[in-house]
Amino acid sequence: MPASLAPGVTRREAWSWAMFDFANSGYTTVVITAVFNAYFVAVVAEGKPWGTLAWTSTIALANALIILSAPLVGAYADAFACKKRLLLFSTIGCVACTAALAWAGPGALGIAVLFVVLSNFCFGSGENLIAAFLPEIAREDALGRVSGWGWGFGYVGGLVSLGACLAYVGWAQGQGHDAAQFVPVCMLITAALFAVASVPTFLFLRERSQAQLQAGAAPLAQAVWRRFAKTLREAGRYRDLRRFLACTVCYQAGISAVVTLAAIYADQVMGFSTQDTLLLIFVVNITASLGAVLFGWLQDRLGHRATLALTLCGWLGMVGLTWAAQGPALFWLAANLAGLCMGASQSAGRAIVGLLAPPTRLAEFFGLWGQAAKLAAILGPMTYGLSSWLSGGDHRLAMLITGSYFVAGLLILAGVDLERGRRAALAEA
Repeated sequence: MPASLAPGVTRREAWSWAMFDFANSGYTTVVITAVFNAYFVAVVAEGKPWGTLAWTSTIALANALIILSAPLVGAYADAFACKKRLLLFSTIGCVACTAALAWAGPGALGIAVLFVVLSNFCFGSGENLIAAFLPEIAREDALGRVSGWGWGFGYVGGLVSLGACLAYVGWAQGQGHDAAQFVPVCMLITAALFAVASVPTFLFLRERSQAQLQAGAAPLAQAVWRRFAKTLREAGRYRDLRRFLACTVCYQAGISAVVTLAAIYADQVMGFSTQDTLLLIFVVNITASLGAVLFGWLQDRLGHRATLALTLCGWLGMVGLTWAAQGPALFWLAANLAGLCMGASQSAGRAIVGLLAPPTRLAEFFGLWGQAAKLAAILGPMTYGLSSWLSGGDHRLAMLITGSYFVAGLLILAGVDLERGRRAALAEA
């Protein structure tokens, strides 16, 4: 690992960076993928026909807020060299709002929507900020490996949170408790583990960027906006980054639909119990961790673009298997293929942006990446939710329609030239 790190970066610091992936993965695994989404539809929305659409609309609202704010937050972080400070604020917000989801009982739709939106907004903002440290941590020729280690370690964190919740749910069901009693406790467990696991990041990760603006030199909002406007004016210089962001919107839309609705599909189509679903997601996180590390290593040998194309083909195979699955065996196979591709595609995307981002604008360009990913997180789940609603609850058809996003991503990826894009990024520096 030391040979993959940038000069001056220690193993401890690289570990502390990866620990944030470990910490925040519990939120996505438990709240968005495995537990609270199905609880939202079945208990908070009381099983109403509009429950799935309400969930996807709530996620869409949170992501819309990130779309509006992410590049500006990134521009501010670069201008004043404060990525780490903003990361701390977003972490505190996500932990507090995740714990507040414990108040969302049967019929408490307003409370659930409010704190899902706020927690997801804070999570997404922190996700962009921690990613902006990657080019400072890793050597240019090892971005894939280091990104893969981070994602792989992150899935281990998801396993820890999910495993703790799975153990508690098993005990609670043995005591005769129902979802309205044990899911709120799962939210508290998730929030606590996020808080504790993120501590090393704030102790050991260094802020290496230099302030490019001085506080008080100009009105804050004006300075940040001018910086972002300059990037928009010069967008033509970064055509490969533009194309890759368009590719990101497409393939991440498909991934977001799968992640956001996996537990709902397992419950509504496959008839899985809460404990069955938790066990499935637990195993899939192991597969995702292996996929992130394996494909992270492969990226630096096969190439970032070829590796991502391979994983998008895997996602298409997953959609076909899920659509065809009539029993648990084929569905388990599809779910683990999704896990393998998820770790790989997320790791590859982060590494490619690190390659295409100018060194003086890392947080800003990772904010644009976050903006693209959150636009995808609106399009994918909303497409699925609307397809399900308009087809009278046909989740299989909705899953099949979701697969079209992976096809579009592959077509756009073919036009991305990473070497040309890297030259453009270095010319800016």
